Amino acid sequence: MLTIGYIGNGKSANRYHIPYVLTRDNIKIKTIYDLRVSHDVWKEVEGVNYTENIDDLLNDSEIDLIVICTTPKTHYELAKKVLNAGKNVMVEKPFMPTYEQAKEIFDLAKSKNLFVQTYQNRRYDSDFLTVQKVIESGKLGEVFEIVLTFDYWRPEVPLNSTRVPYYDTLYYGHVVHTMDQIISYFGKPDKVKYELRHLCGEDKMNDYYDIDMYYGNLKITLKSSYFMKHKRASFCVYGKKGSFIKETPDRQEEHLKEFYMPGHKDFGVDLPEHYGKLYTVDENGKDVIEVVTSEVGDYARVYDGVYDVLKNGKEKIITDEQTLLLMDLLEKGLTQEEVILK
Repeated sequence: MLTIGYIGNGKSANRYHIPYVLTRDNIKIKTIYDLRVSHDVWKEVEGVNYTENIDDLLNDSEIDLIVICTTPKTHYELAKKVLNAGKNVMVEKPFMPTYEQAKEIFDLAKSKNLFVQTYQNRRYDSDFLTVQKVIESGKLGEVFEIVLTFDYWRPEVPLNSTRVPYYDTLYYGHVVHTMDQIISYFGKPDKVKYELRHLCGEDKMNDYYDIDMYYGNLKITLKSSYFMKHKRASFCVYGKKGSFIKETPDRQEEHLKEFYMPGHKDFGVDLPEHYGKLYTVDENGKDVIEVVTSEVGDYARVYDGVYDVLKNGKEKIITDEQTLLLMDLLEKGLTQEEVILK
């Protein structure tokens, strides 16, 4: 049994973590700490101890892992506090506000022989898993371009914003998911080009990004904006033998927002109308359209990986090197200067 505790009792913990952990019989939530414990929005989890004293977490010898689900600006100090208390720790994205802080936290964990990792749940999005399946089938041939979008229609967010810290913007908060997906599958890029925009004015948060990552002949574009009333396709993958288009994104977040939780057999599962289409040509030159059944996403697989590290001695799936590369590219992107890596 892996016994865990949480720092933070808000949306992050209660929407993107706890519902998934509750589907696993080998993980137990013992304690949740927050500065002010409230159950006005999120229901109390039966059997869990809620506390406003962080020492109830740090001094509990039964707790194997503490998960930090707080605002990004608090991640560095809290992670350091947890590690110095001799506890393993997992930290919500973005892992740290800066690359140097991330490196320091990894070094501190190594010096104490403790586990530290970031929470990159969208590695287990169904659309991303389905794209991997299609690429690996070989039906596209050599892939030369991928366009990945993460769109919203939330104009009120930038319109009502001020020039917030960089780690609280659309860019830092969202490309941290999609860039991590690309790094996890394709590795270190040759070069990266950035475009960040302030559509509502320079006194507001950035609300648009367009990032190109290059891997030899392959170009991968990451796009997002708060002003997409009609969302663009989630993934477009182009190869020398065909194309794959996945219009709709993973549905886990959609269901979570409706309080339809993991544990239901159809949770997060695509319906046929959500399936992507593979466009190729047969040996006779005739166009072929193949409907591709979506893979099933499951954010709890992050916790499965952590369990395997701490209880079975396996290697991390979300590696320190991947996280440091991601943090480095995120931070360098703020200058919007081209980054050459190879």
